[in-house]
Amino acid sequence: MAADNPLSDRLDDDDYPAYTMGRAAEMLGTTPAFLRAIGEARLITPLRSEGGHRRYSRYQLRVAARARELVDRGTPIEAACRIVILEDQLEEAQRINAEYRRAANAGSDRSGTGSG
Repeated sequence: MAADNPLSDRLDDDDYPAYTMGRAAEMLGTTPAFLRAIGEARLITPLRSEGGHRRYSRYQLRVAARARELVDRGTPIEAACRIVILEDQLEEAQRINAEYRRAANAGSDRSGTGSG
């Protein structure tokens, strides 16, 4: 009989704020100041621990890593954050459009059968 394991659920959750600012900066090869800057640019909004410390999720670290790639190539940080936000919005819009197309195709397949 398998019991629910909340710790396992958190470890698998891309949105669980598991990383401190120092650890996140270390993993990204950057500084805490960079993480604060992308937070101020509203690219990511870290959650806060009970003590008020910033905590980052794996998803947020991936977003921050993309911004860092752009900054490392010479893009100003505000522009890099805007690019990442727009890329994310485009990806979401494409996903939604694909869902609509699948639903429309499924509907036309059903309505096109049985005539004759």
